[in-house]
Amino acid sequence: MSNPIVEMLRPQIGQTHRDSPSPVGKWLKGVLQDVKEGEATMEFVVRHDMTNPVGTIHGGIISLMCDEVIGLTAFTLYNEYHFTSVNLVVDFLATAKEGDTLSVCAKVVRKGRTIINLECKVTNTTGKLIAKAQQNMVRTHIQLR
Repeated sequence: MSNPIVEMLRPQIGQTHRDSPSPVGKWLKGVLQDVKEGEATMEFVVRHDMTNPVGTIHGGIISLMCDEVIGLTAFTLYNEYHFTSVNLVVDFLATAKEGDTLSVCAKVVRKGRTIINLECKVTNTTGKLIAKAQQNMVRTHIQLR
């Protein structure tokens, strides 16, 4: 059985995610790299306005990238209801600087009726692990149309 969400997203692979319903997602200017049910990968280029005073990516921006890709991954499950974040735990393991390209890959660990647990990894172009995250999302009463 075909997943209409994944089928809608597949033509966007290789493109900047301009159709995101999330204004901050548009600001990030991520490029969708891969999508399947329960998994999504996007690439982001670290811009000057994403850096901290010492010139490396701000931890909040890494968290935002993870949250954005995790949200997209939850969306691929073709749920009847909207899910929202309960928590987000990010481990910052290395730095990235302006101009670096980061790959952010999220996947579902476990989907229950009301809680979805997801994990996410952020790597650079050499495969070095920059950060990893875990998030739980809870079902709301808002139906998706």
